[in-house]
Amino acid sequence: MKDKLKALEEKIDLAKQGGGEAKIKSQHKKGKLTARERIHFLLDEGSFEELGMFVTHRSNQFGLDKQKFLGDGVITGYGKVNGRLVYVFAQDFTVFGGSLAEAHAQKICRLMDLAMENGAPVIGLNDSGGARIQEGVVSLGGYADIFYRNTLASGVVPQISAIMGPCAGGAVYSPALTDFIIMEEKISYMFVTGPNVVKTVTHENVSSAELGGAQTHAVKSGVTHFVASNELACFDKIKTLLSYVPQNCEEEPPQVPYEKGNETREKLNDVIPANPNQPYDIRDVISEVADAESFFEVHKDYAENIVVGFARLGGKSIGIVANQPAYLAGVLDINASKKAGRFVRFCDSFNIPLLVFEDVPGFLPGTDQEWNGIISNGAKLLYAFCEATVPRITVITRKAYGGAYDVMNSKHIGADMNYAWPTAEIAVMGAKGAAEIIFKKEIKEAEDKEAKWKEKEQEYNDMFANPYRAAARGYVDEVIRPDQTREKLIAAFEMLKNKARKLPRKKHGNIPL
Repeated sequence: MKDKLKALEEKIDLAKQGGGEAKIKSQHKKGKLTARERIHFLLDEGSFEELGMFVTHRSNQFGLDKQKFLGDGVITGYGKVNGRLVYVFAQDFTVFGGSLAEAHAQKICRLMDLAMENGAPVIGLNDSGGARIQEGVVSLGGYADIFYRNTLASGVVPQISAIMGPCAGGAVYSPALTDFIIMEEKISYMFVTGPNVVKTVTHENVSSAELGGAQTHAVKSGVTHFVASNELACFDKIKTLLSYVPQNCEEEPPQVPYEKGNETREKLNDVIPANPNQPYDIRDVISEVADAESFFEVHKDYAENIVVGFARLGGKSIGIVANQPAYLAGVLDINASKKAGRFVRFCDSFNIPLLVFEDVPGFLPGTDQEWNGIISNGAKLLYAFCEATVPRITVITRKAYGGAYDVMNSKHIGADMNYAWPTAEIAVMGAKGAAEIIFKKEIKEAEDKEAKWKEKEQEYNDMFANPYRAAARGYVDEVIRPDQTREKLIAAFEMLKNKARKLPRKKHGNIPL
């Protein structure tokens, strides 16, 4: 027995060496942690249970029969983050550059099957050179097997991808199918085709960082939701993100202890500028309404005209969607609609109530928006809100104009409660443009056209640029003092906690993709 135990220990030690000491040193020299070190820092101390440690590839071509490493370039298993079960895989760049092949893929698929069966999040730590070319189509099949699991798991358990090195070619589509992507800003990049191929095909000279680095995907493409300054910061973001979401679609989001006190926030009375065209930062509203320092923003640097993220209200997790008047006046455009629509659908998938702050002058006009599909892209956000069955509350702080008023979680598309501040303006369009259309003849015939225009603009303002007509119709449940917003919202979400709304029976809807 002693000999067998010794042989087992030797195999375990060999597996933990990955690609060997030289490869581990090379990884460290690049400023990167090894796969095992990453798991160590991510999970609670001593909680990791490894699966498939002794798995090896089965290929014999191109000299692979002489290169076999235990684990086959990916470490898989389960453990805990702040006491909660998670499943995790970490690609090991020291073994075949973390390349994916048949056995490697099977380990990840096995992990995802377990996650779905047992209802716990999946975290992928990606660091791979791509498909293992020596295994040919088998590698491609392995990717497809993972993509299929990603799709089946979507909306069942939260899926989080951390990019901690290269992620190129077909490999990018697994993270793209997950709920959230976090990129380390110095060592990670994602692209379908690399700089060399781009140069050959389009004659563009571009670096890996410019083409698919963390900042590129955080600001320009919106592919990544978070950027981390280093690997440890990346793990902190994962832990923070998990603190807002439930284990699976059958559970409620986590809560933290909260003692109710004075919920009045007098600063909110001074947020809205006297000039209706002057911007303000909607984050000032969010920070006063949400529990102190609880707002965790998602997609911060992408489509900045809308702000989305998680927060706590009275200790309970909520999702926030808010127009941002400080950027493009808070208009809805293509990118903002996609960003907010996807976030709404995530929250609805995992029973996270939605709070909307509305100050929107409409959709962004222009040929660029129209030719690139503002109609179908704006409809994505509309569809997401209409489909959502979680508790949904809207607070109109200032402008709510045109079709954007409907789209931003109005009563007409299923919002449960709609509040308005006295500064709210709910109308088809702004007073200046409306007056020009409605009173065109009177303005044209007036001796002082400018004075008449201003007179009619004020007349329209007095009649429509307020929340009371909407309140009279029941489209707004209550016009409230801004400083009472937090108190009203805590009470309303408590009232809605047992909400039960079912969608019509169907296979699935056809969102305008």
